[in-house]
Amino acid sequence: MLHLDKPLVFLDLETTGVNIATDRIIEISMLKLYPDQQQEIRTDRVNPGIPIPAESTMIHGISDADVKDKPSFRKIAPEIRDFIGNADMAGYNSNKFDIPLLIEEFLRADVGFDTNRKYVDVMRIFTLMEKRDLQTAYRFFCNKELVNAHSAEADVIATFEVLNGQLERYGDQLENNVSFLHEFTKDGDFVDTGRRMVFKDGKEYFNFGKYKDRMVEEIYKKEPHYFDWILQNEFPLDTKLKLKMIRMRLQQKNK
Repeated sequence: MLHLDKPLVFLDLETTGVNIATDRIIEISMLKLYPDQQQEIRTDRVNPGIPIPAESTMIHGISDADVKDKPSFRKIAPEIRDFIGNADMAGYNSNKFDIPLLIEEFLRADVGFDTNRKYVDVMRIFTLMEKRDLQTAYRFFCNKELVNAHSAEADVIATFEVLNGQLERYGDQLENNVSFLHEFTKDGDFVDTGRRMVFKDGKEYFNFGKYKDRMVEEIYKKEPHYFDWILQNEFPLDTKLKLKMIRMRLQQKNK
């Protein structure tokens, strides 16, 4: 079993699409595991406030009609934040998608959320060890078929079971604690959840576009309007927030 010093929340989202900056949550499921191994599950359908594309409905089976009477994320955001509490977080491909999108939704809802916690991406363990998707992982580690794949609750429960299976199988290679798994599954030292900036030797560098691999401070001095361009276009809110903080720091430094 997973050894915990504090609760760990497993997260899975169903969404309108895969763009962190523009897409929205339509279903969120969380499994909260306590150090004594007690479990608590919360699942919510959400009205995203924008149409659900047909191609997304084909994947998860959730249509506009299914969520038209559901609350907005803004309405339930405080409850979601309180359910998570001070827990560390885990999921399947969660470091690249679920966590960044959840943080975007909190920012859109004007609800503060402490991002200073540990994150365990179960998919990273699996791809580093075996290179497969969640359904194959479930079959491989749990010897069961995943029923209702792309249902948030089925996927989040499967992710929890897969992690336990991974710890059993790789017990001689994986330490059974969240601190180790956080470092093991981390695939970069990113400044923002949108991964547009990355730390290198303690300095921020752009991680996309024409200034990829260029120091953020250097670009601010050379072309400060590039900051304005990012802030005025469809980039993740967390990226914009971090960029504003960097700009404020550099302005203070240059006074």
